[in-house]
Amino acid sequence: MRKGSCCMFTSGVIGAVLLIMGTGLFVSGLFQTLIHNKLKGEITLTEGSKIFATWKNPPPPVYMEFFIFNVTNPDQFLKGEAKPHVTTMGPYTYREFRPKHNVSFVHNGTKVAAYTKKIFVFEPEKSVGDPNVDLVTTVNIPAVAVINRLKGAGFWVASGISMYMGSIGTTMFMTHTVQELLWGFKDPLLTRLKTIKPETDEYFGLMLHKNSSDDGEFVYHTGEQNYLDFGRIYTWKGEKMVSFWKTNQSNMINGTDGSSFHPFLTKEERLNVFTPDLCRSIHMRFEKEVELKGIPAYRFTPPRDTLASGKNNPENEGFCVTPKKCLDDGVLDVSVCRKGAPVVVSFPHFHLGDEKYAQAIDGISPVHEHHQTFLDLNPTMGVPVRAMKRAQFNIHLERVSGFPLTRNLNNTIFPILFLNESVVIDDASAARIQKLLLIVTLVSRFPLILVAMGVILLLVSIILAIRFYQNKSAVRYGLHSLHRHSCAAVGL
Repeated sequence: MRKGSCCMFTSGVIGAVLLIMGTGLFVSGLFQTLIHNKLKGEITLTEGSKIFATWKNPPPPVYMEFFIFNVTNPDQFLKGEAKPHVTTMGPYTYREFRPKHNVSFVHNGTKVAAYTKKIFVFEPEKSVGDPNVDLVTTVNIPAVAVINRLKGAGFWVASGISMYMGSIGTTMFMTHTVQELLWGFKDPLLTRLKTIKPETDEYFGLMLHKNSSDDGEFVYHTGEQNYLDFGRIYTWKGEKMVSFWKTNQSNMINGTDGSSFHPFLTKEERLNVFTPDLCRSIHMRFEKEVELKGIPAYRFTPPRDTLASGKNNPENEGFCVTPKKCLDDGVLDVSVCRKGAPVVVSFPHFHLGDEKYAQAIDGISPVHEHHQTFLDLNPTMGVPVRAMKRAQFNIHLERVSGFPLTRNLNNTIFPILFLNESVVIDDASAARIQKLLLIVTLVSRFPLILVAMGVILLLVSIILAIRFYQNKSAVRYGLHSLHRHSCAAVGL
């Protein structure tokens, strides 16, 4: 009996203490604060931090897929007899290596400077064909660029150049291998121009000079002073702002480069990403919760207003450099940062764009799941577990006085190709993050564990108490019964 009452008393006291302690710790948030501060200290771009080595040389493989639009009726389109019809060729897939080099700490170690070299290696088993063999017909971009440059040169100058272009066989469409279109070929028109302007590059390619190149020096905040600044860009090519656009708001370099984000993300955040290919920053919003390889993640994706026209999103007014020629939703004229070439970017198949752009081309059909850009980020660590960066490059075709080849053009935004730059976290990195998240979860929930243990011990104490008093009653009943039988035996 004494042993039972001792256990009952001990479990009750310990349970009450654990319950009070756990409740106090949970309400105060002490353990959660401790683990959060620990993570904030670890997730910094500083020498020796756990994340610095993977930031310099990311382990997950990055793949760049190219999908090229092949024009099947160029003659009918130029004659104005039909809208262009395109078929999609792809993917032509390249493994992309992105090591950072010339890494150095600046501004008293509060920031880190680096160049990110991009190296592309063709992956035949992930591609639909041989880029050295497969032929594609598309817009003659060098010719369109030359024509675009001569818009204000006058009718007679334009006519003379047009006759010269005709004499060397220049047309509005060209046929080349996928390899040539992507990585470069010697263009006869550019070769002729080089004799007049020696600085002209006689080679053209959509990815010309991009292999083993970089986008210039980036300087990043380390996040050591403020975890919210982790990975945020401080300067690009020595500047805090670009100078391509009309307003300071449009020229701002906001956010990260898309490879890293601060820990403890919330669904309400607006994530900013600066993209050199677009010459601007874009923003992303929370879409839904997802899971990959056992890691929970938030999916962030650009909303419709990211590439909306200035009339529908005042934030974007500065991206229209020529007010009378502003484009509608879903497309962005980047000729100001493409040496005057009439390049227009959009999401693939004009996803999130004005319907007229997709309707102008046969063979274009936007599908959200296939054409959206998104980032799946673990909210605790801020680590991308999966990313799909999708963009489409188009050429603006319009009528230009003095060039008969353009007489039937009507401001068509003509698709050339779209790309999908994707990354999925590798198994080893996923295992490390799972282990770390488990530790974070256990430590953060330690007060709740104490509460649970306290409740269990209190329940045990209550059960023991019930049994103790039941046993006590039974003993009393037994003694009383024995006394009655004893009295009966002696005749009392």
